[in-house]
Amino acid sequence: MDNQQLIHEFEKELNDNILRYWIKNVYDRENKTFYGRIDLHGKPDPQHNKSAVLITRILWTFSAAYRMYPRSEYKHMADEAYRIIAAFFLDRENGGIFWDIKGDHSPADTKKQFYALAFCVYACSEYYLAFGIEEAKELAISLFRIIETKSFDPVHKGYIDVLSKDYRIISGLRLSEKEIADTLTMNTHLHILEAYTNLYRIWNDRELRDPLKNLLHLFLDKIINPQTWHFNLFFEMNWKSVGEVDSYGHDIEGSWLMGEAAEVLGDVAIIEEVNKVALRMVDGTIQEGFSESSGGLLYEKENGHLHEEFHWWPQAESVIGFFNAWQISGNRKYLSYALRSWEFIKKYIIDKKHGEWLWGLDKNLNPLPIEKVNGWKGPYHNGRMCMKMICMLVTPVISERSE
Repeated sequence: MDNQQLIHEFEKELNDNILRYWIKNVYDRENKTFYGRIDLHGKPDPQHNKSAVLITRILWTFSAAYRMYPRSEYKHMADEAYRIIAAFFLDRENGGIFWDIKGDHSPADTKKQFYALAFCVYACSEYYLAFGIEEAKELAISLFRIIETKSFDPVHKGYIDVLSKDYRIISGLRLSEKEIADTLTMNTHLHILEAYTNLYRIWNDRELRDPLKNLLHLFLDKIINPQTWHFNLFFEMNWKSVGEVDSYGHDIEGSWLMGEAAEVLGDVAIIEEVNKVALRMVDGTIQEGFSESSGGLLYEKENGHLHEEFHWWPQAESVIGFFNAWQISGNRKYLSYALRSWEFIKKYIIDKKHGEWLWGLDKNLNPLPIEKVNGWKGPYHNGRMCMKMICMLVTPVISERSE
């Protein structure tokens, strides 16, 4: 399959399936908002809470899409997401944003998850790139400063996950049921890295450059396990790793996000180190997490036990991660895995009947009975995969070699 055919497929999937679904089904025109949940059968729940993660991911996706395809409906979706964030998610008293809001837009969960603040930085930076809205840039910078002053630990150089609404330490708060409470997590650091990378594109300032470099060194020195080349996921404040979980989707996503951060910084030495590490991480993902029989990426391994499901977002990230590995190495085996991942998505994950993507499949490749839209499932992973691949496909590979 040639590049032009692949570009056509990704453009069609992005514009005609993913983004169309969100415009037609997730935006509530009557109430000028977004549904926080749509069930497996396509029924929306107008009263369901709306998460900051969902709305900021909508903002990022449609802003990024507008930059590539300047359509009025994409601008409208981005504008509406930004309006909702500015009007209802911002904590005017304490600063930052709420974790989620109710169906009527009143605050629901007011704790400060720095994962959510990071996504708002990421999305507002993209909104500024698309439309030049100065207010969005200033909001992104102000949230960056809150993360640095409230979340950053100057002793151990890491970022605490969550605090109370007024930034006090409260035990027992966590990002999700998968998290180990009262720890540093890889996931929060990964998305702060992602956010700072995008902010650096619009605000090339020493105040941001040093934290971005620190984050890359945290991944290289603290978060990546040098014996397994997987991310360690959970840590005590002194960076002692706790728990035994390998997340293949995060490994493959992180492999290219680290590279993107290094490229934005423009530090040749860090770029070279990150690329070497990325290939080791990708190789580990292939060996342990890739299903050779189906072509899908398994979810995770916990305490030596494989979680044999194929969730939508690791499939999207695998296409980018494998293709990125090919571009930085010239080894065509990675291109083969990227194409196999895309074929798996087309065959099993895309919902050809109702639009968008399924949440995932069980080990027998049957759809999981999980809703189409919720606080975690937005248009960001699959939409970004399409946009990233379109851009990468027009970037030449300097050299190629076989296995």
